[in-house]
Amino acid sequence: MDINAYIESGILELYVAGKLPETENEEIYQRLKQHPELLQEVEAIESAVVKLTAAASPRAKGYASIKARLNAEDSKVVELQPRKTNWISYTGWAASILLAAGLVWTLNQNSDLEQELQTADIENQYLETQIEDARTDLAATKNLLDVIRDREIIAVPLGGQGEFATSFAKVYWNKANNTIYLDGEGLPSAPEGKVWQVWSLTLNPLTPTSLGTIDDFNTDDNKIFTIANTNESQAFGITLEPEGGSVSPTMEQLYTLGVVNTES
Repeated sequence: MDINAYIESGILELYVAGKLPETENEEIYQRLKQHPELLQEVEAIESAVVKLTAAASPRAKGYASIKARLNAEDSKVVELQPRKTNWISYTGWAASILLAAGLVWTLNQNSDLEQELQTADIENQYLETQIEDARTDLAATKNLLDVIRDREIIAVPLGGQGEFATSFAKVYWNKANNTIYLDGEGLPSAPEGKVWQVWSLTLNPLTPTSLGTIDDFNTDDNKIFTIANTNESQAFGITLEPEGGSVSPTMEQLYTLGVVNTES
């Protein structure tokens, strides 16, 4: 008989636990008498069970019957030190499973933490962008205030015309650098397929010169636009034109008009 294979089969653990039929118990009992290694294994199993369950005395009905039957046959039971058994192996496997579960939990925690750190990093980057944008906007606002408060700036109010009387705008003209700053807050959003077009006018004879279209009017938040103007303007006007602009202003769509007061 292969002693190691018999031990590894687990039948001795069932024997100790009293889970075998009487015929198998008798068979194992005979083998215990014949093979001291098997008896030593049974004793080790009992010792391991005691340690694992922390019981005051072993749950060893099978163990006691072994002793009784061996004594009945005038066999001497030799008390041996417990050695490594299958029960200990089982606890080792349990510890390995617990360790694996712990590692999975730790990896999941690390993954969650990494995700949180990435989210926090994205939020910080967004916040930094917002702060930088705010600084840029503040600098632009300060620059604009400096421009319109300049003593050399010519302010030209543009009033609403005809049926568009509620519309208004204002031009700040810096002749020194050939630039106008158009405040279009008083204009409505351009309808789909239309754009606002700005005109520089000379009055005698009436000659309009296009200063370009404001294509991003609807999406611009502050409605203030910087436009180059190299003309000797006597007035400024704003019309609503088809996308791409027009060669000459559509007078029926003249929303605002204002004359330059050179004496101010």
